[in-house]
Amino acid sequence: MKNVKTVYRYFSMCQWKEEEKWLRKMANEGWKFLRTAGFGKYYFVKCEPEDIIYQLDYHPKGAYHNEEYRQLFEDCGWEYLQDKSGYSYFCKPASHMNGGDEEIFSDDQSRIEMLNRVFKGWMVPMLVVFFLIILPQLFHLGQMDEPIEKVLFVIYGILFCLYLAIFVFFAIQYAKLISSIQKHE
Repeated sequence: MKNVKTVYRYFSMCQWKEEEKWLRKMANEGWKFLRTAGFGKYYFVKCEPEDIIYQLDYHPKGAYHNEEYRQLFEDCGWEYLQDKSGYSYFCKPASHMNGGDEEIFSDDQSRIEMLNRVFKGWMVPMLVVFFLIILPQLFHLGQMDEPIEKVLFVIYGILFCLYLAIFVFFAIQYAKLISSIQKHE
């Protein structure tokens, strides 16, 4: 029987809660999370089924490079696992939880601050690329008649649609998360 398993699963920048739940489900099924790499590639090792709580925090500088940040979580019993795409991964056995519903965020303001870090870390650079590269190129190429320029116009048109879809998806996810946090206040 195979002791290591690779699973491909994609989570968007706003779906860290879903990712946490999925990692917990995998641990309950006897697959302990080792690491994630590449685009949606997760590595697990076979283990006894255990209820392990996973928490992600978006920290652009990463826990690996900030000993004080990492120590804060370790002092609360969270094991640091890795950094990937700005997210720091932590875990703790459910049996070590104080009160059962413990999270790395102690209040709603901390959760909102994390959402704002995600926005600044992911969306601001995408907006810059969109407004400074994609839109100007799309308008410029739309006025050209050469065949290669028409092909490039189609490519930039596809990029335009892709970016718009990402922006809309992020805005909906962001609004849902903010709304769910504010309901708790």
